[in-house]
Formats: sequence, C-alpha cells, structure tokens
Amino acid sequence: MRLPASPPKLLRNLLPQCYWSLPNKQNKIYLTFDDGPTPEVLPFILRVLGQYKVSATFFCVGENMSKYPDLVKEILKRNHIIGNHTHNHVSGWRTKNEMYFENVEECNKVYKSKLFRPPYGRLRASQANYLRKKYKVIMWDVLSYDYDKNVKPEICYRNVIDTTKSGSVIVFHDNLKAYQNLQYALPHSIAFLLNKGFVFDVIK
Repeated sequence: MRLPASPPKLLRNLLPQCYWSLPNKQNKIYLTFDDGPTPEVLPFILRVLGQYKVSATFFCVGENMSKYPDLVKEILKRNHIIGNHTHNHVSGWRTKNEMYFENVEECNKVYKSKLFRPPYGRLRASQANYLRKKYKVIMWDVLSYDYDKNVKPEICYRNVIDTTKSGSVIVFHDNLKAYQNLQYALPHSIAFLLNKGFVFDVIK
C-alpha cells in the first residue's frame, strides 16, 4: 500500500502558522534535506545537485554540524541554505516546551538561521506560536518517504513526481536510512521535474 505523500489537511489546519508550501507564479519548487550533515551521504547529494545545477535547503541537526563543520562549509560554499532542525533531533510532541526551545537555541548557537523545521514534523501549536516569532517554521507538502526501508526507491520517486506542484516543499533526507532510496529517487526526481519546467529555489 502506497503511503500518502502529502500531509493530511487536518494537520495543516492545526498548524496554520507554519509554511506547508510556498506558492508563487514562477513555477518555483523547494528541495529540502533533513537530518544532516552526514559524511556518508552528503557528498552524493551535493554531487547530484551540482550535476543538475539546482539549489536546496538543508535542515541540519546542531549536533551533526558540530561534529562535521567542514561539511557545513561545503553546503554553504555551494550556495545552498541551512536551517535549524534542533540540536539533538528531538520530537516536539515528547518534549516539554522549555526544553524544546532550549534545544532549538542550542542548534542556533552552532549555526544561526531564520529557518526552522521540527524533526518528524512533530510540533505542538504552542511551540509553533513561540518559534514563529523568531523563525520561519517550514513544513512540507511532498514527502518522499526515502527514510522508510519498506518503501522501494521507485515509489519514493513516484511520491515526488506525482505530488509536486508549483510552490511545493519536497522532503528528502541526508541520513544513512535514506541513502539506498536516495541514490535512485533524487537524481530521477530532479531530472523529471526540470523537464516539466519547474525551477528549483532555496527557502529564505
């Protein structure tokens, strides 16, 4: 059974203060990567992005950025954008607000960004209301499911190309769980979407 690539309307309605897509008249779409930087995976991602000359937004975990500062520099060197993904990849649903905000700020000390994405997409309305004062809280409307080992690479690809429209925010992952699916789905998705006339842009 194929999982829905778009989040349910109920969830979007519960968090209207978040950006689920970025509508525009230029046919722009936004490729994003969560969880990195990961030394085993990021070089492949950057190579593919460079091959197709597209830019992306990386929502990075503070702990990983601290471990791999050279990878952070490599992302920025190639004119990609970095956003905050908490310091320890914590779930907003399972973390008290004060502790959650502290974790977000700990990541912000490693790399300052005005963009934030909650790990797992799990965020309470109270957390979203607080964080939106300082950050642009970015969710998504296209999920590849590349991290799910029960999902085949071809399905990850179909999830992306069948769901993407102008303004879409697409999620892939810069982690080891996603790597096998990513190797097929990422280049094939980019090639298809470029051929359809979409323009890849970064989130600002």
